[in-house]
Amino acid sequence: MVASKICASLRVIAAALALTLGLWAGAAYAQDREAPYWASLRFDEVNMRAGPSQDYPIEWVYRRKGMPVRVVRLREGWRLVEDPEGTQGWIERSQLSTALGAMIIGEGLAELRAAPTAASPLRWRAEPGVVAALIRCREGFCEIEAGGRTGWVVQDRLWGAGELEVPE
Repeated sequence: MVASKICASLRVIAAALALTLGLWAGAAYAQDREAPYWASLRFDEVNMRAGPSQDYPIEWVYRRKGMPVRVVRLREGWRLVEDPEGTQGWIERSQLSTALGAMIIGEGLAELRAAPTAASPLRWRAEPGVVAALIRCREGFCEIEAGGRTGWVVQDRLWGAGELEVPE
């Protein structure tokens, strides 16, 4: 009885350890893959620096958790990123998330629809600058979620859903 409880406990511990190591390895791989790739800001405040270390001055402070950035180069624990305005600088890897984000770009309100077609019913409209979670893309449209609302928007109206890896 005692031996079976110990074996069961050891199995639970082993499974939890394997899951933890798998998740950690997956996150590490995702941030260490070959550039270019999309990432998003992990925190409400993220510093962009002039070079790849804490010794370089801060050039920009972002206050947009989830904002997408394009990682264009890797250097040890640092990533050279490009923001939606085209500004480039260095952000520490730990400040980035592999969760895909998107930002509404372009002129005027973007229409978010119920399905990935222009004829689909309109759900809501979003202003340029709205940051959202990128769910998936297909047929020239991407499904996003912002503020608890979801909808499909024309892919050309998004920064973060370009020619790089975007799930289907």
